[in-house]
Amino acid sequence: MGKILIIGCGGVASVAIQKCAKCAETFSEICIASRTKSKCDALKEKLEAAGTQAVITTESVDADKVDELIALIQKVQPQVVLNLALPYQDLTIMDACLACKVDYIDTANYEAEDTEDPEWRAIYEKRCEEKGFTAYFDYSWQWAYKERFAQAGIMALLGTGFDPGVTSVFSAYALKHYFDEIHYIDILDCNGGDHGYPFATNFNPEINLREVSANGSYWEDGHWVETKPMEIKRVYNFDQVGEKDMYLLHHEEIESLAQNIPGVKRIRFFMTFGQSYLTHMKCLENVGMLRTDPVMFEGREIVPIQFLKALLPDPASLGPRTVGKTNIGCIFTGVKDGKEKSIYIYNVCDHQECYKELGSQAISYTTGVPAMIGAKLVMDGVWKKAGVFNVEEFDPDPYMEALNQYGLPWVVDENPALVE
Repeated sequence: MGKILIIGCGGVASVAIQKCAKCAETFSEICIASRTKSKCDALKEKLEAAGTQAVITTESVDADKVDELIALIQKVQPQVVLNLALPYQDLTIMDACLACKVDYIDTANYEAEDTEDPEWRAIYEKRCEEKGFTAYFDYSWQWAYKERFAQAGIMALLGTGFDPGVTSVFSAYALKHYFDEIHYIDILDCNGGDHGYPFATNFNPEINLREVSANGSYWEDGHWVETKPMEIKRVYNFDQVGEKDMYLLHHEEIESLAQNIPGVKRIRFFMTFGQSYLTHMKCLENVGMLRTDPVMFEGREIVPIQFLKALLPDPASLGPRTVGKTNIGCIFTGVKDGKEKSIYIYNVCDHQECYKELGSQAISYTTGVPAMIGAKLVMDGVWKKAGVFNVEEFDPDPYMEALNQYGLPWVVDENPALVE
């Protein structure tokens, strides 16, 4: 039994917190902290009305400010800090955990909010030159903490969402149980849901639109290959969802898997999009609404993509109106006992079933449940090392068992259709 501090109270955090509250044998005390304390208080009331055995407390914090985070951690005294705030705040929360010597967990890697900041840009451009690609988000910023976390005797577990997270654990599981060596990994993220709006995003609009409108990239033969946004398209027939168009994107787990899956020759990430979504996004991009740098409007600075976020539906509000299913997983091709083979490990998640259980659509559910699982494995001491680690660096079996137990059952297809 132990105490966890969860920072954030959006759609993903709501799922993770509700799942933690159902698992009081591990999470006996849960502190929920956010800039908007009223959201934390409302969730606390919901959990207590549902009869949780965990002790729930709430706090207010600005996760951009290290001193506030340190004061909060010192007040709460948690075993673990689960970061479900914005990726912009990963480093400030890691700094606070380091100062307080508390384990850190997140679901997505660091991104800079202001990509025009001169200090950030200098480091970014140097790293782009070293890596050979220009992604605005990568693991190098957080991996730079490895030695300091190890010296402090604490752990940082990076990327325990679905992708990254579950897809990375699928990779470790496939290597452990099905292959002597994996040569090709295709990560396929399909959302077959329909929310009924002309245009909306299923998670934070600012993060989602930045990710999708950026250059794509994939790992092949020891180096990065960069592509234009939406340049590479494939069509795939997904179990329980059907045939969908999918497009190659840059995604952070490619970087960690390239380091942690020995012998891998190529890793690609594909996500499905409908034509209406792409048309809306292109129009917004053409008129400058996806810009991340400030512009002057009526005598004050605004960031266009942040203003757009305020106009779009809140992803947390999509649950009651979203129907359909997601299908997310990995196709692996490699060698076992000298023979080439392929398998496909995936999960299918139903939007309406998620809403019935937790009041969430499936995108938040498929990220929030793995966040809870990662935190549970760390709190229970099943995954425990000093330093900074990605999920595929640990034994995948306990995580895979927990996926089946807590609502994300998976399938192994040993005769999958491959992606050309």
